[in-house]
Amino acid sequence: MDIDPSTTKYLIQAKLSTDGIVEKPDIVGAIFGQTEGLLGEELDLRDLQKSGRIGRIEVEVSSNKGKSEGTIYVPSSLDQVETAILASSLETIDRVGPCKARISIEKVEDVRIAKRNKIVERAKQLLTELMKTSKTSGGDLTDSVRQTFQMEEVVHYGRERLPAGPNIDDSDAIIVVEGRSDVLNLLKYGIKNAIAVEGTNIPKTIIDLAKEKVVTAFVDGDRGGELIVRELMQVAEIDFIAKAPASQEVEELTQKQMVKCLRNKIPADQFAEMFNLTSNNHRNGDKTDRSQSQRGDRHRHEDDRGRRRGDRGRDDRDTGKKLSPEQSRLKEVLSELNTTSKAKLLDDTGNAFLEVQVAKLAETLKDEGARAKSLVLDGIITQRVLDLAVEKDITTVVGVKVGNVAKLPTNVTVLTKEDLT
Repeated sequence: MDIDPSTTKYLIQAKLSTDGIVEKPDIVGAIFGQTEGLLGEELDLRDLQKSGRIGRIEVEVSSNKGKSEGTIYVPSSLDQVETAILASSLETIDRVGPCKARISIEKVEDVRIAKRNKIVERAKQLLTELMKTSKTSGGDLTDSVRQTFQMEEVVHYGRERLPAGPNIDDSDAIIVVEGRSDVLNLLKYGIKNAIAVEGTNIPKTIIDLAKEKVVTAFVDGDRGGELIVRELMQVAEIDFIAKAPASQEVEELTQKQMVKCLRNKIPADQFAEMFNLTSNNHRNGDKTDRSQSQRGDRHRHEDDRGRRRGDRGRDDRDTGKKLSPEQSRLKEVLSELNTTSKAKLLDDTGNAFLEVQVAKLAETLKDEGARAKSLVLDGIITQRVLDLAVEKDITTVVGVKVGNVAKLPTNVTVLTKEDLT
């Protein structure tokens, strides 16, 4: 069916059925004849068509077993009210030639919406082609446009769908960072072989990659960065360590700072000696020795935990900060969780009723968070954790550090390890 686009804003579509055989001229004649004078001079079909406010009426009709059925199309450039009145008038037609007839309106379509949708789809195609063929240099783009391209370059890698640069598989060396924002900042300066661990619980994808590639761990210059390094060196074969300057995060570094940090990276074994950490960097080494080393490290953590439990009866006057009884309890729980990558849910009396891995925290909060009034985790406080806390009416969230949080809720108290020391 051909519709004249110059006269069409709306398209009336009606269904026709007759008790005898009729043809297109019979139907068009019935439409003009039986609506004449019905709607007054202003909506007379013949005058409207002469002035171009109604387009050519199209009819598709077929006959079978002595009866006819078809569809009527009436293009209109009238306003919505007038078009609706005109459409309803078609349903008053009860005869076509000598045959009884029934007409019912199926729909009144705004043709401009369909045109706009086609315009949008075609514009997307043209823009994609333009972006592929454009030779504009990156230096001529604004920061916002450049960031859009960077986000498109971020891929989801491995079964955990970790944020990563596009060159992870092609590179012999990779850079392991903490989160998606770090990957984006490295992409901003052309470094495309970074991958994020997304928390202190190291994914198996990272562990497997570390067996095949030269790995540099690039972490923030704070306590959270130390936790990431500690966990990485216990479970994966890390070759080098690079740290951001003290109290700075990788996602905030300038290109000059980033290059300097990566250039000053040190071997993982040397880093482990400097900070008394356990290293898992023994390629093709004895797995038994590695297991013994890890068991020894766990014993040291247990001894430290025991000493901390022995100190619980003291107040916090020697730290220079007076903590409330509730804060002291939260500090105690956070100390118990140190280096475990776990979280605890506390009820309104301060008693822990559930312990869970940080990696499963979001799923657990959805199912078990109704009783919780406080949440303590050995990890980074993220926007997702805070959103779930608000949803479950949790009033206090405690963690090692606060991550890249866009909006802090007003009804949740957020505390870090630094706040409790």
